[in-house]
Amino acid sequence: MTAELVRGQNHPLDRTRVEIRISAGGPVMAGVTLGDDQGRLSGTEAVAHPGAPRRTGIEVPRQAASEHRVAVDLDALAGSVHRVSVLLALPTGPGSLTGFGAAAAPRVAVTGLDGTQLAGYTITGLGAETAVVAVELYRRQGAWKVRAVGQGYADGLAGMLRDQGLAQAAELAAEIEEAVSLGQARAVQSPVAAGRAERPATAPADAAAPADPAAPSAGGPIDYRHPKRRTAEAPAPAAAPSDAPPAPVAGDAAGWSMDERLYNQVWGMFEDLARSVAAYRSACDFAESRLEQELDTALADPRERLGPAADVARATARDKHAALITQARAALDRDLAQLAAESEVVEPALPPAFARWSAPVWQGYHVPLEPPMALRLGDLHLPEVLDLRIPMLVRLPLERGLWIDSGPAGYTHGPGPEREFGRRELGSALTDGPPDEAEVRRLALDTAVAVAARLLAVHPAGTFAVQVIDPGGTAVSALAPLLETGALREPPAAGAQGVNQVLEALTRRVDLVQMAVRNRAADSLPPDIDTAEQLLIVHDFPHGFDDRAVTLLRYLADEGPSVGVHLLMVADRAQAQEYGPVLDPLWRSLLRITPVPDAHLADPWVGHAWTYEPSLAPQGSQVLREVLGRLARARPAHRH
Repeated sequence: MTAELVRGQNHPLDRTRVEIRISAGGPVMAGVTLGDDQGRLSGTEAVAHPGAPRRTGIEVPRQAASEHRVAVDLDALAGSVHRVSVLLALPTGPGSLTGFGAAAAPRVAVTGLDGTQLAGYTITGLGAETAVVAVELYRRQGAWKVRAVGQGYADGLAGMLRDQGLAQAAELAAEIEEAVSLGQARAVQSPVAAGRAERPATAPADAAAPADPAAPSAGGPIDYRHPKRRTAEAPAPAAAPSDAPPAPVAGDAAGWSMDERLYNQVWGMFEDLARSVAAYRSACDFAESRLEQELDTALADPRERLGPAADVARATARDKHAALITQARAALDRDLAQLAAESEVVEPALPPAFARWSAPVWQGYHVPLEPPMALRLGDLHLPEVLDLRIPMLVRLPLERGLWIDSGPAGYTHGPGPEREFGRRELGSALTDGPPDEAEVRRLALDTAVAVAARLLAVHPAGTFAVQVIDPGGTAVSALAPLLETGALREPPAAGAQGVNQVLEALTRRVDLVQMAVRNRAADSLPPDIDTAEQLLIVHDFPHGFDDRAVTLLRYLADEGPSVGVHLLMVADRAQAQEYGPVLDPLWRSLLRITPVPDAHLADPWVGHAWTYEPSLAPQGSQVLREVLGRLARARPAHRH
């Protein structure tokens, strides 16, 4: 059955030898890029284009035309290739289109060797763009899928290649345009025309290009043999497709270590969920607009708004609308089922730095010998699928500080199901009804302690330290797990004098380490400088802060991360309004997280508002104290 895709939607492929058939309203160039798991290109050899039409497993046309066939053999690709992106670009020169919006929307179809269409996509919404990534074939869980992309570029091929990480983007774009301009002098026939008339063997086009037994002829069969294949036999008939998707495997992603593979797999799940929900929302919007158009058309004549004919028109329009919504939800449910199955095998395999506090991996915790590559800050989910949560992982060392919003704006007064989901995950931490200001402040401190404990636990003993500024002395009870286990070496700094002492000491550390790094003189640091990474927790800001303390805090937020000083603010922005716009750069420089579910984080692909939930220990659990206790017992051994 053919799948008609909308932007962002994906569809599984049941075979590895396919054709990409392209039709456009005017001459276009077709090409292919071969990217890694992040979509980045290794070099110009990862691009198939009219000037270099053959790469291992890929063959593209040599000329610009209104119809193309691109041959793809996924089995022949190198193991490092995870994304096969199909590119379309307008040729330059007199008479060429100035943008894709000036002609009919291009269409791309993925077909089998027998012409069976597997998926189709019409690229709508283009305007002044002169290059577009039409579709991509990508590897997930050992299987291949096709995704409708439709990403246009007004700055043409150079901008497209630059966006995929190619350093020589401008030079290669010029080379491709030159190859296309040379090829335009040759006769270009569409497959239909080629089927009606055979070109003579002595035609100028044959003299202009060297003989290539594997090059596709216009309208003729494509020879899928590749230079590095040991056999030239015709491809075997494709096996009957199986309805069951491949069983997910934890760590089935690119990476040098298991942690890196799991990290990349989690981000792949995040991206898949984002695009699947985007496709569902787009399909629902299309269904709604089509329903309105059909109702407007059916009831345009006032004389026909009543009676049996009008009732039939309304019923027919609503039935079509319901069918489209049902089809879109079925596609979403299929993708969600695969992601849920993957989550069930990935979550138990996560290391402590990536795992929930309730995971069994913490029961066998051992102090690590080296820091991890990333840290779990919480979970993310979308309202369409409340029970599927994706770990929110951030790379280490932290490149920016964190801000735990303790103000009332940190609570999402959203629809009932989402609020109940958040309440269910936090257990008895939330009382009935929206949490009051005091409860949010308490949960914010609990979140800060959980983040600090995780940072300490995933670093080798003695290589990470925590300091706390608590001007009013109100955070002592929440900090008990850190204080009682010795994870917090000094009591929280209280009062204005304590605030300034801590900030001045950390500012001095930042300045001296920066100078030592610039001059390559790390051995010359004063003996009182603690070279361990530092996490500064600032509670109840701006209480106890004068103008000088605020200036030092902003300096630490900007300069500290590069030399191992990280900031964690527990604050309500509204309480700092007296400083006006002076603190706006500070808030913008921090990653805002909340102690209760809040839909405020946007993904980089389609801009969904994801609901963030903090990663807290289960209610009544002693896991934080046990982990910090084991870390404390390992600390004396580390010092010796």
